[in-house]
Amino acid sequence: MDANQREFANPFGMDTACENCPELCDSRERIVHGYGDVGAEFLVVGEAPTAAAEANGVPFTGAEGGERMQDIFAELGFVRSSPKATEPDVQNVFFTYLTRCRHPERDPTDREVETCEPFLNAEIRSINPQIIVPVGERALRALALEYTTRRPDSFDIDAEHATTIRGRGFEIVPMREPAGMTDAEADAFIEHLRGEVLSRDYRQTKGRQNR
Repeated sequence: MDANQREFANPFGMDTACENCPELCDSRERIVHGYGDVGAEFLVVGEAPTAAAEANGVPFTGAEGGERMQDIFAELGFVRSSPKATEPDVQNVFFTYLTRCRHPERDPTDREVETCEPFLNAEIRSINPQIIVPVGERALRALALEYTTRRPDSFDIDAEHATTIRGRGFEIVPMREPAGMTDAEADAFIEHLRGEVLSRDYRQTKGRQNR
């Protein structure tokens, strides 16, 4: 955690009363901005908050895959609290979404993803991660469009899960949605990061200095 960071929740002070998507303003319980270590080398990006994440106000927590996500990153040494924690104690990882508001009856529209893009871009620029973990097909394709030379429609999350893709200035390690992930797929992701990423000097991707 950065020595100057005071809290994990929305550490960049992003707008918690955004009204850019009127339909979501009427249906959301709260806006769920990013959570974690602002000096992180690992950035995890999902599509949108689940009901549990919205209730907690913290990405990737609670039911619907949040506990599995916290367990995976605990195994990797980035989460120091229980997978059931609603405000995890984290290090070297930042959790966020393409969109910050949840509609209870549908997935985000393309327009809503575009409207939220400045929030994600600001987090990426501020954190300057080494590894980005897109969670699910939509997050993978959105990041591929912006940060790789491949066509977004050339990516398949089932095929790309637990692999490394070279991006522009960092590496992308896709992950299937944790709510639908099998134990074997979770183990494959953990072993890939341990064996192919953490076991080597991934910082050479950008020549970043150690912090």
